[in-house]
Amino acid sequence: MKSNMELLKELMEKEAAGELTNKERMKIPQQPMPEQDPDERRSNINEVAQGYTEQQARIEAMRCLDCKNAPCIDGCPVRIDIRSFVKQIANGKFTEALDTIKQTSLLPAVCGRVCPQETQCQETCTLGKVMKDPMKSVSIGRLERYVADRCASDSESPKVAPDTGKKVAIVGSGPGGLVAAADCRRAGHKVAVFEAFHKPGGVLMYGIPEFRLPKELVAKEIETLQQMDVEIICNFIIGKTRSISQLMNEDGYDAMFLAVGAGLPRFMNIPGENLIGVYSANEYLTRANLMNAYKFGSESDTPIIRGGKVAVIGGGNVAMDAARTALRLGAESVKLVYRRTEQEMPARIEEIHHAKEEGVEVNILKSPIEYKGDDEGWVKSMVCQSFELGEPDDSGRRRPVPIEGSEEEFEIDTVIVAIGNKANPLLRRATPELEYNKWGNINIGDNCETNLPGVYAGGDAALGAATVILAMGHGRTAAKEINDYLSNEKI
Repeated sequence: MKSNMELLKELMEKEAAGELTNKERMKIPQQPMPEQDPDERRSNINEVAQGYTEQQARIEAMRCLDCKNAPCIDGCPVRIDIRSFVKQIANGKFTEALDTIKQTSLLPAVCGRVCPQETQCQETCTLGKVMKDPMKSVSIGRLERYVADRCASDSESPKVAPDTGKKVAIVGSGPGGLVAAADCRRAGHKVAVFEAFHKPGGVLMYGIPEFRLPKELVAKEIETLQQMDVEIICNFIIGKTRSISQLMNEDGYDAMFLAVGAGLPRFMNIPGENLIGVYSANEYLTRANLMNAYKFGSESDTPIIRGGKVAVIGGGNVAMDAARTALRLGAESVKLVYRRTEQEMPARIEEIHHAKEEGVEVNILKSPIEYKGDDEGWVKSMVCQSFELGEPDDSGRRRPVPIEGSEEEFEIDTVIVAIGNKANPLLRRATPELEYNKWGNINIGDNCETNLPGVYAGGDAALGAATVILAMGHGRTAAKEINDYLSNEKI
């Protein structure tokens, strides 16, 4: 078998001579992502995926069929010129590849790690279609991550247009807010980002664990905004610190983008949810990620329960993050409890695979119906009911139907509920003039506009819980509309 170096040399020679055919490209082996050993990584918070080598990146990039219609771009919510940057990587033009990405995305190191490419750009990839498996598509996310990591210090900050005299407020510093801030600042507007927490970054900082997204990378992306003279103001709660009306009418902001997320956790409303040791995933991950609770001892005094026998309820990426975090905090065992089958789990396939490798026990077709506590109010056990799948529901997935008499009890001492979030009612109470839907999310039009002139919204605040890249797509759309709105002097 040829080494990667030998294979790359052969491919480069054929590519330079124009002799590398698409049939040959389809035979190039997909490059695996180097990873930490599962037994080692479950006891540290270091990043699991280690990143491609240069040889791996260039070989993987040469798998691209260079389709004229570039369907991968249509699959990207922010429409990165994927075909071009992949071709540049294949030719060893790494800085140029990162510059291509940054024309439309400020967060390549983030997106390369956490975006669900298999249901977006890689799902529409022609190679994946030929292989009949999006997991065998060109590994677009891994390539994006490679150039972001390799060339971060070489890439210049986005250029900023001359000052327009207009001011834009971005409320929320998560992925959607960061993208909107960058695009509005590029247009020459003065931009301020308001963040409720003591550190900017939103869900990138408090929701996604260090082993999946190092916080140092998020901080560097935010530094890019600061280099563009975007002002970042923390400890600011919209509706409490200042209202939308005050920002617009008293503080002189000409337009606003609300990217406040959906920060109110959902619970199941079953007996025992108020017992000590029952967490929402929001609280658990925020304590661990943003407040460093994983650093036991003198390094951090943020309290968190290590847990001996931990149950995590849910099947999405947040559930996987919580389960894998519990292992790293020293849990003896972690049970993931999900009421459908693994095929219906909304989590990324890679995250499910990593969780299983690390020892998370996946319990499908089960759901808790009660938590029981001891005399001191601590959770001690969980009663679960089994399910079978019936007809599809509104989501298109088969509805779980409870099986009578199937109850069983498990001994546990910690529960982490990760079944989704809903809109925080604070904004609604503070801004009744803004229109909301029946779930409490902000009503927006196709271009992220709200019913209030100059006020736009997007991401989880409008969609409910969604993905990083969808929030970024809203940030891009809203920024374009804000820039048009301000340039047309409609205010």
